[in-house]
Amino acid sequence: MEVLRNFAGAIFGSIMGMGAAGIVKMLVMWIIGGVLIYLAVKKEMEPNLMLPMGFGAILVNLPSSGAVTQIIGGVIEEGPLSVLFDAGIANELFPLLLFIGIGAMIDFGPLLKNPKLLLFGAAAQFGIFITILLAAVVGHFFPGTFSIQDAASIGVIGAADGPTAIFVANYYNTKYMGAILVAAYSYMALVPIIQPPCIRLVTTKKERLMRMPYETGEVKKSLRILFPIMVTVVAGIIAPRSVGLVGFLMFGNLIRECGVLNSLSETAQNALANLITIFLGITVAVKMQADQFLAWQTLLIMGLGLFAFVFDTIGGVLFAKFLNLFAKNKVNPMIGACGISAFPMSSRVVHKMGLQEDMHNFLLMHAAGVNVGGQIASVIAGGLILNLVAK
Repeated sequence: MEVLRNFAGAIFGSIMGMGAAGIVKMLVMWIIGGVLIYLAVKKEMEPNLMLPMGFGAILVNLPSSGAVTQIIGGVIEEGPLSVLFDAGIANELFPLLLFIGIGAMIDFGPLLKNPKLLLFGAAAQFGIFITILLAAVVGHFFPGTFSIQDAASIGVIGAADGPTAIFVANYYNTKYMGAILVAAYSYMALVPIIQPPCIRLVTTKKERLMRMPYETGEVKKSLRILFPIMVTVVAGIIAPRSVGLVGFLMFGNLIRECGVLNSLSETAQNALANLITIFLGITVAVKMQADQFLAWQTLLIMGLGLFAFVFDTIGGVLFAKFLNLFAKNKVNPMIGACGISAFPMSSRVVHKMGLQEDMHNFLLMHAAGVNVGGQIASVIAGGLILNLVAK
């Protein structure tokens, strides 16, 4: 009994040592973690990442959590999540390895049949740079909030590309990484909710009814193999800092398309991608400790991220409408919204919207072409940011 009393007293003392404010923050983070787990399980919102992030948020916010590195009695005790963070995120390893898996999943065929679709992917990245400017303005008028490096990290939320957001945020060592990643993956999961009203806002029913003919014929295998190589070379010349991101993405695609590494392609798409996703999701929770995460800046980041996401969606649609003013073969403006990197969710959303307007209007292949173009464009945009904004 004496042992139990001592044990209970130690636990009670540990909790009370946090103070009232610390206890409240801990409980709030437990609630946030619980909400993320609920959204993952009940609503199936990016469950591969939301569930590990939610559980990790609870894990790192337990009293004197042994999951993260801490100093006890003047001695540094390393926590496993902190070790994983240093080994896989602090050096950008996990995001890069994940890009191999993503590249192996992507079929660039629809894009290669109609290369102009890549333009929509580029146009849909404007929201990133507008958001960077807005965040920088906030940092100017409210000193101590966002540095230009923080602003650059926040802007990448608009790409709807979690690995790129992690890569850029970690490169600049922003203290807002937790908030940025929660925003990035939350909005990726909310694509079916956010994009439809944005698209309807800037399109007419006549425009949404527009049909697009399919490009017939198969893409030559030689072109499929040369494409990832040429993209890597061109991206490396335009934005050298993007070579790591683009190179790993294109390497994964080359494994897929070469035709002689089927087992490696399947491993990259399944075992590698799933394993890295598990480690990535729970490890980023290191940046979700209450003292860092619970700040008014977090709400502001969520708002700026939503602005970037909406602006990218609307910007892609408006760009498609602009091209229609001069193009002989018109495109359905809705496919412009797929220029974000949320692949393949965005293309499915646009395809579904097309069917709702006209049950014989099949936009999936066109939308998928824009979507994979957005994947390339978002990675290059991330590299451009690294080139433009000093560390």
